Amino acid sequence: MKNFKKLKIWEKGIQIVNEVYKIAQKLPEKEKYGLYSQITRAAVSIPSNIAEGSSRKSEKDYYRFLEIALGSAFEVETQTVIIETLNYVNKDELSVLYNLLDEEQMMIYGLMNKLEAKG
Repeated sequence: MKNFKKLKIWEKGIQIVNEVYKIAQKLPEKEKYGLYSQITRAAVSIPSNIAEGSSRKSEKDYYRFLEIALGSAFEVETQTVIIETLNYVNKDELSVLYNLLDEEQMMIYGLMNKLEAKG
């Protein structure tokens, strides 16, 4: 079993969660059950699936959890674009999150490719 807390990919996921919660706090109250709920759940899904996948014995199972984490990262990115488009938060305030998401997506792809090469 891998210690997921030592994985840089998991640490980056936690950074994304923290940044998403900062941004979500800026959303209007009317979005409490809409975008706020959706983006925070998707963000939490990223490191959660990385952690759960790392506990799996087979690399095929780990790969599947990474696919879910990647999907959640793209979901967060899409919701961030929506937040920006609706002018809830300005682009400058979202730049840190966009950068974290880009890095995380590349890291997940990289790990997926590494697992695929092994199998």
